[in-house]
Amino acid sequence: MTATRFLARMSLETDVGTALSDTRIRLLEEIERKGSINQAAKAVPLSYKAAWDAVDTMNNLAPEPLVMRVTGGRQGGGTQLTEYGRRIVAMYRALEIEYQAALDRLSERLNDVGAGDIHSFQKLMHRMSMKTSARNQFSGPITGLRDGGVDYEVRIRLDAQTEIVAIITKASAENLDLTIGKEVFALVKSSSVMLAVDRSMKLTARNQLWGEVAVIHEGPVNNEVTLALPSGRSVTCVVTGDSCAALGIAPGVEACAFFKSSSVILAAYD
Repeated sequence: MTATRFLARMSLETDVGTALSDTRIRLLEEIERKGSINQAAKAVPLSYKAAWDAVDTMNNLAPEPLVMRVTGGRQGGGTQLTEYGRRIVAMYRALEIEYQAALDRLSERLNDVGAGDIHSFQKLMHRMSMKTSARNQFSGPITGLRDGGVDYEVRIRLDAQTEIVAIITKASAENLDLTIGKEVFALVKSSSVMLAVDRSMKLTARNQLWGEVAVIHEGPVNNEVTLALPSGRSVTCVVTGDSCAALGIAPGVEACAFFKSSSVILAAYD
């Protein structure tokens, strides 16, 4: 059998899953070069919305933000990498060189491996890749567990400033083997998140995240609104255009994204 060359398309993973991929790294590199997420998205290429989604996900899952929004200046602002983001890109590219070298060595030995074994391995890798449609993806350690009899209250710390609460069934908690300190994913659909702008308003929702409106993607009926949180993370919700107008939602406006603890889906890796 002729040896096949594998090309490195590396993903860096944390305890809660894939954090960085080649596409995301190329997006970060283009942001650094162009200072504009719009221009960076065209260079990768990605849609403008997909680029923002990727940036929000990376900032939410990383210990520190990789990208920051810059306002003002002669060009009206833009986006740029943080120092932490630059270090992550450099580390990724250095690891990728070593990764490719290892794959090249593996390719030289494929004559000793049957084609059926290689195909089975590829199928296994494909099935083990996890993707989710939830727009808001956070991760962090569990800081609190309270047994409510038929359900569990789970507290997850996203950073020093932000903590969210999830309510899941007792069976789910046992299946996930949840313990204090364990890293988990917290997933929240954008349709489950609502907006408020009045700080004096009292809400029953356990999760209330205040931030500043950063991006609005307008649609025929609904708008997708992303709030930038003080920690550099973000949360996205879907709001009708009429509601946005009534609330005065616009970039730079302070707003609260709130959602029920029962709307938080937890995931964990063994």
